[in-house]
Formats: sequence, structure tokens, C-alpha cells
Amino acid sequence: MNRTDSKDVVEVLLDQHTQIKGLFRELSEAQGGRKEDLFDDLVRLLAVHETAEEIVVHPTARQKIDNGDDVVEARLHEESEAKQALAELHDLGVDHRDFDTKLAELARDVTGHANREEQEEFAQLRAKLPEDRLRQMAGAVRVAEAIAPTRPHPAAGESAVANILAGPPIAVFDRVRDAVRDWTRSNS
Repeated sequence: MNRTDSKDVVEVLLDQHTQIKGLFRELSEAQGGRKEDLFDDLVRLLAVHETAEEIVVHPTARQKIDNGDDVVEARLHEESEAKQALAELHDLGVDHRDFDTKLAELARDVTGHANREEQEEFAQLRAKLPEDRLRQMAGAVRVAEAIAPTRPHPAAGESAVANILAGPPIAVFDRVRDAVRDWTRSNS
């Protein structure tokens, strides 16, 4: 078993939160093609991260943590707003004059969201669930991420059911689009 397989779900998600915050920092200073590449990485990571949380983590949190429904509904609302903002940024493109301002707003909102998840959701999951369950959830998160869309699709919804039904076909489309974009960039 390698180190990533031994991590529990909270460790996996905390690592991703750190990556997301780092991408926001790098992106705020980047220019040109590097900025475009970092933004693509950020979009991809946020999309798969949030989908996996919606499929695996939030349903468990609803059942197992104190005030689970309220906590999860608040996080889903934040995730929905972030998806809308991310889709808008994607449509604007990194060279648009409003991009940096809107990116800074998104970074603030996503960082606040991550902090609330860590304090209100992840800490309780770690306290209330046995270690083997947390490790199983990490495996489920990895599977969910493998079939998740790589772009935000705000109209698809935030529920586990919506992600399970709509996610795989959208993910195939996204991954083909990503491959074509990457091939076009590498050949220009």
C-alpha cells in the first residue's frame, strides 16, 4: 500500500485544499500561457474535488455529524456559487480585464468555504467515524474523482444523485475537450 492509499478522506481533502490555495496564489502572479495552464489546473481540481465531496463526503456528513443537514446545505450553497463564478471566469478567459478581480473574489470565497468545511465538517467526521471508514471514504473519493467532470457545470446540480447520473457523460465530454485543447496547445 503506498502512502496515498493509506490516507483517510480528511487527509486527502486537506491536501487538495492546500493544492487549491497554492494554485490561487500562483495564478494571481502568473502571466500569459503559464496563467492559462494554472487556471486550467485550478478549474480541473476544483471540479473533481467538489464533485467527489458531493458524492461521498456530504451524504455521510448529513447522517453522521451534528446539524449535518444544515452544515451540508450551507456548503452546497457555497459550492454552487463557486461553480457559477468559476464558469464565468472560464468564459471570460485569463486575458479579460475583469479576470484578476473576479479571481481574487473567488479565491477569497473558496478559501472561506474550505476553512468552514475543515472546521464544521471534516473535524466532526474525523471525531465520529472509525479510521477504517475514513480510509474507505478516501478510496471512494478517488473513484468519484476519476469519473468527475473536469469543468464546473452549475446546471447539473450539487446532489450526489445528480453527480452520479450526469457526471460520467459530462466527464467524458470534458476529458475529450481537455485532450483536444492540450493537443492544440502542444502543436501550436
